[in-house]
Amino acid sequence: MSARPIPRYQQLKDMIVERISCGELRPHDRVPSENELVQSMNVSRMTANRALRELTDEGYVHRVAGRGTFVADFRSRSHVLEVHNIADEITGRGHAHSCEVLRHSRQHARGEVAKALHLEQGVDVFHVLIVHFENAVPIQVEDRHIVADFAPGCLDQDFRTITPSAYLTSISPLQEAEQVVRAQDPNAAVRAYLQMAVGEPCLVVVRRTWSHGRPVTFARLHHPGPRYELTGHYTLPGTRKTTSPDVVQLENLQR
Repeated sequence: MSARPIPRYQQLKDMIVERISCGELRPHDRVPSENELVQSMNVSRMTANRALRELTDEGYVHRVAGRGTFVADFRSRSHVLEVHNIADEITGRGHAHSCEVLRHSRQHARGEVAKALHLEQGVDVFHVLIVHFENAVPIQVEDRHIVADFAPGCLDQDFRTITPSAYLTSISPLQEAEQVVRAQDPNAAVRAYLQMAVGEPCLVVVRRTWSHGRPVTFARLHHPGPRYELTGHYTLPGTRKTTSPDVVQLENLQR
């Protein structure tokens, strides 16, 4: 069966999102108007209007009466995906965030990392391992892999001053997120990082995020916490769902 053709309004949306993602259009830059899209892309005014309206509804752009349509600042809108920046959560409680970067390197995707990110074995990924502190008390171990060609500047970042979550949100809109939350016994290294007592359960969030129809990050976030499990999937309103039913199988991936 042949694939259904992509509607013209969706093609316009994808084009604008791609220009935002690659940095051609930066936050607060003006995007093409309806008239400009009609003339340059040979589409109807209705098609151009729908594309811009849906991009506005989805938070990619915002319209200013009498001035035009501008790229939204995604760094301040990451909460839309219900994927929170740990530093923002901590400072939001009126506490101090700090962190220790234990690992920040390039490596080859193997095993569960390659499987989770839909990569061939050996493809380059970046690996970051960070302990986050709240008022000097360890609250999270972030063990994250990032597809290298999605974030080529990753190794240049100082993750003591910007969290991986904030950095990734700033370079490209993350359109989908999927996660599994459970309590489990931590290994000795995680227990030591989090200063947990033997027998105390660890709350683990296993998370993948997507951009432009492909998974680009895979993370395990360990916290000291109560025993419960929660799974969820969120797709930005108006965004075509690109994930397949196998996302729920993330909980079957073993370390």
